[in-house]
Amino acid sequence: MRVFQNFGLYPAYVRRLNKLASSASSFSERLQVFLSDSFGACHLLKPVIDGDADAFFTTGDDVITQRFWATEHGLAANTTPEQVLLSQIEHHRTEVFYNLDPVRYGNDFIKKLPGTVKRSIAWRAAPSGNADFGAYNLLVCNFPTILQSYRDRGWRAEYFAPGHDPEMDGYADNGNRPIDVLFVGGYSRHHRKRAEILEAVSELRKDFRVVYRLDRSRLTRLAEAPLGWLLPLNAHRRPKGIRAVSSQPVFGRDLYRAISQAKIVLNGAVDMAGSDRGNMRCWEALGCGALMVSDAGNYPDGMIDRKTIITYDNAQSAVASIRSLLADQTGLREIAVAGNKMIKSRYSKEAQWSRFTQLCW
Repeated sequence: MRVFQNFGLYPAYVRRLNKLASSASSFSERLQVFLSDSFGACHLLKPVIDGDADAFFTTGDDVITQRFWATEHGLAANTTPEQVLLSQIEHHRTEVFYNLDPVRYGNDFIKKLPGTVKRSIAWRAAPSGNADFGAYNLLVCNFPTILQSYRDRGWRAEYFAPGHDPEMDGYADNGNRPIDVLFVGGYSRHHRKRAEILEAVSELRKDFRVVYRLDRSRLTRLAEAPLGWLLPLNAHRRPKGIRAVSSQPVFGRDLYRAISQAKIVLNGAVDMAGSDRGNMRCWEALGCGALMVSDAGNYPDGMIDRKTIITYDNAQSAVASIRSLLADQTGLREIAVAGNKMIKSRYSKEAQWSRFTQLCW
């Protein structure tokens, strides 16, 4: 099966990639830098990770990567990103197109796919308003409520989960974890529930080492800049306690390293997630051997409160649970080890690929 996987990048990560790949001078070199950094690797299919000759991978929204490929294949300098991606699919003779960026490459794009493509599959794990993905043969993600919303619109939708990145294994066995509580993720005024938890847990800094690596929204960055304090932007500014424990966001291997230094990884769903759980931090925290403490909800199979993860109901219970866990670090590590073993076995890349191939046909 000739599978083509297209990946979308966060703007904050592109800045990191540009630094890491500053000396890359070809499509393959820049792509290898990206793959070696393990950003979003839980989403990468096994043939991509293995470098299978029948698999093709690209980051279709990364202008530099795509420009390298276009130049190397004789395309004009003004070729659009859409046309570059279509040319790559045609050149690869793709049979299954798996797209993790369907908002950018939606129905109109799918209708232009060459005849070699037999199946078009899109991952979309967020509410999408009136966006129309009906031209895809299949929509996948690991959030049952979102999948049902797709089915209600007459689209085929199936459950498909991320897979454990084997590169995490080198970070999971770290016995020296000087950070008591780590949070890594986005922060904006739209993360109301998350902000409440972060503020409450930040108070633990008086007794424990608490570290937040926050990717702030544009307005939050502006609100906290020197000029921003003179503007009416209080709603976008982080509370003092959160600012006291925060530093720059981390991605890729730096994210893995940060988690490997932490006893507990704090997690919190964004407000739009409803009761479904299973964001990427679940796979990353467990995969890198930390104990995940997260908000109660409907978790993927194997993520069980008090067995492989810890859940909380509100800010007060989150603080109480963390205090209790740090007072019993033997028990803390037992749950963390159980979570790591579970994620490695139940969500292996082999199991993920097997599920994907079933869904294709």
